[in-house]
Amino acid sequence: MTGGLRIGIDVGGTNTDAALVDGNGTVVAWTKTPTTDDPGDGIERALGAVLPDDRAAVELVALGTTHALNAVVSRRDLGRVLTLRVAAPSSRSVPPMTGWPADLKAVVDGGAAIVHGGVEVDGRVHPIDRDEIRHAVDGRDVSAVAIGGPFSLQDPSQELEVADLVRDVVGPDVPIATSHRIGGLGLLERENGTILNAALRDVVAGVVEGFAAALAAHGVTATPFLTQNDGTLMRLEHALEMPVLTIGSGAANSIRGAAALTGLTDAHVIDVGGTTTDVGVIKAGFPRVAAVGVVLGGVRTNFRMPDVHSIGVGGGTRLTPEVSLDTTSVGRSLTSDALVFGGDIPTLSDAAVAAGRVRMGDARRLDGRAWPGAIAEADRRVADALDRMKTSREPVEVLLVGGGSSLFGDTLPGASTVHRPDRYDVANAIGAAIALVSGEAEVVAEVADGRDEAIERCIDAARARAIAAGADRGALEVVAVDETPLAYMDRPMSQLRAKVVGAPAERPSPSRRLDG
Repeated sequence: MTGGLRIGIDVGGTNTDAALVDGNGTVVAWTKTPTTDDPGDGIERALGAVLPDDRAAVELVALGTTHALNAVVSRRDLGRVLTLRVAAPSSRSVPPMTGWPADLKAVVDGGAAIVHGGVEVDGRVHPIDRDEIRHAVDGRDVSAVAIGGPFSLQDPSQELEVADLVRDVVGPDVPIATSHRIGGLGLLERENGTILNAALRDVVAGVVEGFAAALAAHGVTATPFLTQNDGTLMRLEHALEMPVLTIGSGAANSIRGAAALTGLTDAHVIDVGGTTTDVGVIKAGFPRVAAVGVVLGGVRTNFRMPDVHSIGVGGGTRLTPEVSLDTTSVGRSLTSDALVFGGDIPTLSDAAVAAGRVRMGDARRLDGRAWPGAIAEADRRVADALDRMKTSREPVEVLLVGGGSSLFGDTLPGASTVHRPDRYDVANAIGAAIALVSGEAEVVAEVADGRDEAIERCIDAARARAIAAGADRGALEVVAVDETPLAYMDRPMSQLRAKVVGAPAERPSPSRRLDG
């Protein structure tokens, strides 16, 4: 990494972390502050703690946040979405939002219609009925519209045509999400992701506004970015267009930060926070992507997410009356509720202090009590989570990061070596600070005679998405091209995926409204 200073900020459920990193990737300053009820306040405070005297020396500020994930899990602040599936007369037997948890569907469902049209796997396009679409949309009181159709990855033109038609009806202020930009093959899973993307627009808009306000309050004019699911960056305008891509950013930031701090590009990463522990894998310098659809808040989706297993173990995890380990946490109240800090709630942090694993607070407040059963249970849960993420029985290198990782020792079952790097406690913020910008594309194409051309088209689409996300068009590198042959077709066809990464552009292109 070269250039000026960068700042990474990561808003977690317990703490908001920030790190100032120079052009060589060296951590210059860092801070951990409790996450506040208004996350913007925590962002502003963390930013102020690491800013250099020369504000102009900061060229980039990147923010990772759990707001989108928390909104889906808690069923709060989500928009009501009208879903249009362009696929009639087929697919009517399984309507949109089938299988959604009832409480989440009650919040998000703004109605649905399955209208005529759609693309076949062989490229045939069935015509739409423009009057039918206008009738389906007219008079709906919704926050956003989600549009999807079968095999739109192969030909997105019909989704775009329907989006233009819908925009004429609902006006320019209602965001429209199209499925060919969200997920992969699989109509229902891609449709689910598109609906979530539309529902999250206002959530991420609030984050963007708070972020911008924090920068303005400190007089910072550096280029702002949000981090996304693969540990890379995207412009704020792009984040408003694709808010669902921020859902896995916290775990991805920690994985990238752990790799940067150790120099390792292939390892397992255990990130211990105040509320949860996330176990992921760094592969060739980037988070390993989940091979199957990811379930978010009870909804199955198929957009690309980091392969992470989360468990209820953290510094604020409560101890049960039976002197074992609960799954709930005191969260950001740890420094007031835990026994060692003068509170009255026994936590895993208290147990670790009693066991001599860590020093914090006042150990005398424990009155000689110890909780060996809780410590053993925490060790077992983390070891089991690591085992779930391994692809063989062989021991693996482990990078142990996160503020709560000090609660664990330097040996773990299943680990050949445990690395606990300097500044492990703010690895998430460091991961945000050193991130690149990426673009990914997925297409279905005939590969009998034009395989190379199809791959190049897929790479070009990935390049275009990277540039839209804020990458320097002159510094893009292809890091992955995958091909999966599709069986049972009447001619050779494949599912192609491409990913490119590059350094952020010095300044993003002029702001413009982006729907989706």
